[in-house]
Amino acid sequence: MPLSAYLIVSAILFTVGVVGVLIRRNPLIIFMSIELMLNAVNLSFVAISNSLDSADGQMFVFLVLTVAAAEVVVGLAIIVSIFRTRRNIDVDDMNLLRG
Repeated sequence: MPLSAYLIVSAILFTVGVVGVLIRRNPLIIFMSIELMLNAVNLSFVAISNSLDSADGQMFVFLVLTVAAAEVVVGLAIIVSIFRTRRNIDVDDMNLLRG
């Protein structure tokens, strides 16, 4: 398959992730959309790395996956703690947490 096919799929996935972040108000959906955007970037890194016969892009993907895993752990912990205290996890109501 040509490189452009992978880049088009990556751009579509990234666009779906951006739309999910901008439109949805559920924090879980927002986190899934952010993960979708990170995976779209990873797909483009791997595709370009493969076309250049270099392993640099693939090594960078491992770094991005590590950061994404840490982001999910911290984000889900925050969402669970907010849900336990407020029983509502709507993003529009989160501005009430400011002190």
